[in-house]
Amino acid sequence: MLRRITLPLLVCAAVALSACATDNGTYPSLAKRPGERITATWPPAPPPPEAPLPPLDSATVNRLDLLLAQVRSADARFHVKEGRARTLVAAAGRAPMGSEAWSVATVAIAELEAARAQAMVAMSELDSLYVSARTEGRDVTQIDATRNQALAIITQQDRVLDSLKGKLDR
Repeated sequence: MLRRITLPLLVCAAVALSACATDNGTYPSLAKRPGERITATWPPAPPPPEAPLPPLDSATVNRLDLLLAQVRSADARFHVKEGRARTLVAAAGRAPMGSEAWSVATVAIAELEAARAQAMVAMSELDSLYVSARTEGRDVTQIDATRNQALAIITQQDRVLDSLKGKLDR
């Protein structure tokens, strides 16, 4: 009985397997189809137009004027003391470090640095206003212009101080 079942079972299996082995070309290719290929390129979308930044409030604009006036006032004090410091540094000339003339000239330079420090306080407040306005998304062109003016004054003071210190350190 086992023989009767085994023989038809083997014949059916052989027929089924032979059907799988035939290739009649009806199966689709696995290659990319034309619709799957990227053939076009598009430029990126233009950025949206920037909205104008809100202007500074009047209190900030007034504060800018006061801070710039503070820098200019410190610069005026600096220039008043500059003549005396130049005279004392020239008098110290080749005096040895620690001598009376050298000490007096060093104190005069320190007074110039104190006058410059007052301008630096105003500059730090300008920097703080700039950061606050930038963080809030406000227009900073006025602050930037004021900062540039103050920075130009302080840079000139730095040049004078460097020159005097260079003459004194010989």
